[in-house]
Amino acid sequence: MDSRTDVESLFGDPVNASVERAISEFRAGRPIVIVDGHQALVATGVEALEPALASALGRLGPAHLVLPPARLRRLGVERAAPGMIALPAVDLARVETLALKIDARIDAPVGPAGPLDAVALELASLSLLLPAVIAVPLNAGSAPAGLLSVEAEAVRCYRRGLARTIKIVSRAPVPLDGAPETEFVVFRGGEGLRDQVAIIVGTPDFAKPVPVRLHSACLTGDLFGSLKCDCGDQLRGTVRFMAENGGGVLLYLDQEGRGNGIANKMRAYQLQSQGWDTYDADEVLGFGFDQRRFDFAAEMLKLLGVAQVAVYTNNPLKIAALQRAGLDVVEDRRAYGRQTAENVLYLASKRDRAGHYIDFDDLAAHLPIQD
Repeated sequence: MDSRTDVESLFGDPVNASVERAISEFRAGRPIVIVDGHQALVATGVEALEPALASALGRLGPAHLVLPPARLRRLGVERAAPGMIALPAVDLARVETLALKIDARIDAPVGPAGPLDAVALELASLSLLLPAVIAVPLNAGSAPAGLLSVEAEAVRCYRRGLARTIKIVSRAPVPLDGAPETEFVVFRGGEGLRDQVAIIVGTPDFAKPVPVRLHSACLTGDLFGSLKCDCGDQLRGTVRFMAENGGGVLLYLDQEGRGNGIANKMRAYQLQSQGWDTYDADEVLGFGFDQRRFDFAAEMLKLLGVAQVAVYTNNPLKIAALQRAGLDVVEDRRAYGRQTAENVLYLASKRDRAGHYIDFDDLAAHLPIQD
């Protein structure tokens, strides 16, 4: 057995394994080294920045702050790509202001971010951290000993590769209230270190178009009944409809907060409580309109034997993603929840700014009669 085969036997794909280790280190607040040929970059998320770490990064060499286009726009600089701001000293207060403060404005020239800077932002996204990174360029051979290294190209290809390798790891019947004949199928892969779930409701005929919903997890709405969104109603209403109409498949995807993670979702909610709409709140934090990908969701359906779908969604991005992945979308229908005083602006923002198919007259017609 040669050494490469031996490594693959122990760790699976060593390239993916190196990225997953980098994600773990990044999320834990430890700097990592991104390598591309003779170039290297020591990078860490701004959430991890403490005085001792800031001082250590400053001693490595000239540091800079990497920010995405959305955050730069909020600082008053129009950019179509990420930018970098030089940090003569890694000043915690200045970094926090530039990366997070609502009323901050740019205080120095913004240069173009380099290829390794973009990889560092991708690691922050994979780690569900704020999209803001402290970076120190180095020669590949001069990186500090003990820091984990990862190849830039491995990070760039990581998501796309995982979508193709997603697999079923367990399944079991789980009777639900109103849908007693239901099976949960758990998949691994697609979004890195997270599991995804398909809920097969009833006995859908996979030889025909299958009713399908792609539902991104929403802790606040799905579990606690938050009035700020319609997610919980969409989830339970779709499962109930499928149970009463021959069955279907609901994919429950670990993509909290449009892919930003629960911590960033709560940051956005705090901004929304101050009057920002859902998309502006995300932009203040540096996020674009939607960070989610749905290519792996299509692979989940294919593994279940689904080829044709009648998709239940208001989101045109989900419909287009399934079509790009080769599934035959024969029909798309709306999935409505309650309209409340707390979520009406949220629903209107999704309709007006992200193109969601939300007709408020149609929505009202589907609401249960209130006493």
